[in-house]
Amino acid sequence: MSDQSGVTRFVITGVGLTAPGGANDLPEFRRRLLAGVSGISTIDLRYMGEVPAGICSFPETKYRKKKENKRGTRAGCIGVYCAGEALADAGIDFSEYDRAKTGVYIGLTEHGTVETENEVYNISRFDYNVDYWTHHHNPRTVLNNPAGEITMNQGITGPHYSIGAACAAGNAALIQGLQMLQLGEVDLALCGGISECVGSFGIFASFRAQGALAEHEDPVKASRPLDKDRNGIVISEGGSVFTLERLDRALKRGAKIYGEIVGYAMNSDARDFVLPYGPRQSECMHAALDRAKMKPSDITLINTHATGTRQGDVEECRAVREVFADCPETYTNNTKSQIGHAMGAAGVLELAGNLPSFTDNMIHPTINLDNLDPDCELPGLVAGTARQVECVDTLLNNSFGMVGINSVVIVKRFVAK
Repeated sequence: MSDQSGVTRFVITGVGLTAPGGANDLPEFRRRLLAGVSGISTIDLRYMGEVPAGICSFPETKYRKKKENKRGTRAGCIGVYCAGEALADAGIDFSEYDRAKTGVYIGLTEHGTVETENEVYNISRFDYNVDYWTHHHNPRTVLNNPAGEITMNQGITGPHYSIGAACAAGNAALIQGLQMLQLGEVDLALCGGISECVGSFGIFASFRAQGALAEHEDPVKASRPLDKDRNGIVISEGGSVFTLERLDRALKRGAKIYGEIVGYAMNSDARDFVLPYGPRQSECMHAALDRAKMKPSDITLINTHATGTRQGDVEECRAVREVFADCPETYTNNTKSQIGHAMGAAGVLELAGNLPSFTDNMIHPTINLDNLDPDCELPGLVAGTARQVECVDTLLNNSFGMVGINSVVIVKRFVAK
């Protein structure tokens, strides 16, 4: 369906996810978010000992056998589960869609680190004899692996690939899916993001070396974005996959609609490998608003990317204040305070958790915000407990990543025109 200007509209019709702490569908995830329940626990990490982390526990053999999971990857296992749940949630059995015209686009921060570290550790027990190195290593570590595992599981013969965009990758994959629908390359897009980062010693060690790995005696309080006493990132695994359709096809089959994607943008800082840059983030938000033909005051809720590092939090908050300086009816929140940083899955997992705001008009809280950093004051910041509002019409989702990649997606409450 197109609007009066002839512009084709695109809607989210299915959501599949697994989030830290045991939330394996959107209703349960939403319940936990509104209640302010942290999904963070600890893991005993090889070479490092116990560290706070976000761990998922989901029915891994719901959509494929244990033998298939063993041959594949943890990321692929998460992806297969989330894709299967998204299709089931959307009521898609491919009787109305052609598998050859279905695309799979999965955002990743990294892929292959876990598998390679495990193989090096395994052969270390055999005096580094490479005869013990698995022949499955190459297909496990190619970047398109998780997307490819989804296509094999679902028999999808359309295009699949992974989007490498650091911690902006989930949003980037969603944007890619929408653009492929716009181009007519596919009729149905499965798009989202996946993180298996908790299996990688190297990722934890690198953040610790940067002084950016969160520590706290109580793991549920370790993730503290915007708080003056924060001390870094809590690394999490997880995933979320959406079914994305053209509106006319969704209405024709009587699909439920979670929201309509009306704006998006991506840009680059072009400055530093690690340090974020607020002015470019501002430009990205403005570009997304321009594409949506919206003013800042049209946004009801901003879900911040803030990860719990000082410069990252402060730069984003400055950017948000610049764009939304005169928007007293705009609210902000942060999902990472409850689930940690799910890296490649962050953008879509956080977007998924806020989509129900369009129906329940609730804004989930930022937790662990006991001592707000004065440099992180935001318009309408919801902290501590969920807030009931009159109406949530629009959601702006920020997601930024290393090497200076920024992404913004704007979703609107669906209204037939």
